Amino acid sequence: MGQATPRLLRPPPPTTEPFAVKWALIGTAVLFMLLFLVMPLAAVLSEAFSRGIGTYWAAITDPYTLKSVRLTLLVAAISVPLNVAFGMTAAWAIAKFEFVGKSVLITLIDLPFSVSPVIAGLIYVLMFGAQGWIGPWLIDHDIRIVFAVPGLIVATTFVTFPFVAREMIPLMQDQGTDEEEAAILLGASGWQTFWRVTLPNAKWALLYGVLLCNARAMGEFGAVAVVSGHVRGVTTTMPLQIEMLYNEYKFAASFAVASLLALLAVVTLVVKATLEWRFGEELAAVHRAPGGKV
Repeated sequence: MGQATPRLLRPPPPTTEPFAVKWALIGTAVLFMLLFLVMPLAAVLSEAFSRGIGTYWAAITDPYTLKSVRLTLLVAAISVPLNVAFGMTAAWAIAKFEFVGKSVLITLIDLPFSVSPVIAGLIYVLMFGAQGWIGPWLIDHDIRIVFAVPGLIVATTFVTFPFVAREMIPLMQDQGTDEEEAAILLGASGWQTFWRVTLPNAKWALLYGVLLCNARAMGEFGAVAVVSGHVRGVTTTMPLQIEMLYNEYKFAASFAVASLLALLAVVTLVVKATLEWRFGEELAAVHRAPGGKV
């Protein structure tokens, strides 16, 4: 008797759920988005324009509001590049090398996730304040950190520095070291290998980390509230300006500034969505390829 021809192996059919279960899950997700995302944003816009466009325009063009916008952008413009530099360095070291203290470094990177931003602010007051560890030395040399712009930058950098590293580390670990080793065997230096091999392969993780870091830097409240001293027009970022207006019962003005902050967040999301749409095929190829490589 002839041997039976084996059938071609076919992948199992995708898991299907009953119609009711599928729409119950979709409905739950949509309901949560409406309750916790759409409705709060709608409430902010409604309150911002509750007293008319004239009041809204006066609130967002107020000199103190404009100063808070400029300060928020300045703090983000400094803290984000610092976190990019740290994140790339830490991710490269953790993903590509073995060294003593590697687990300690990973733990320290996650530290801001577990420490309250208020506690972080208090730590910097303890270090750099007038009665702090090095506060007297700073005063003697006419250097101001706490209750000044440098304090805002330091506190924001601490709160946001895990984002870039945490986006890049998993992808760079999945990529392994094969391409870097091949580049070195072909005569590339370590710096050339990083710029021409490692960084291009991890550019999407870097981009997402930058976007998340920037969004958090602009919206940070707890740490900067402690180190700022609430000096209006000098150390008040947009979140602090919103708080001060609200405490002064200027509700329409506070929600107007809040709408500006929300707009900056929306712009960040639009940039992210645009990049995904523009480079969607390349992104999909990165996720499909073994080890995250095209």
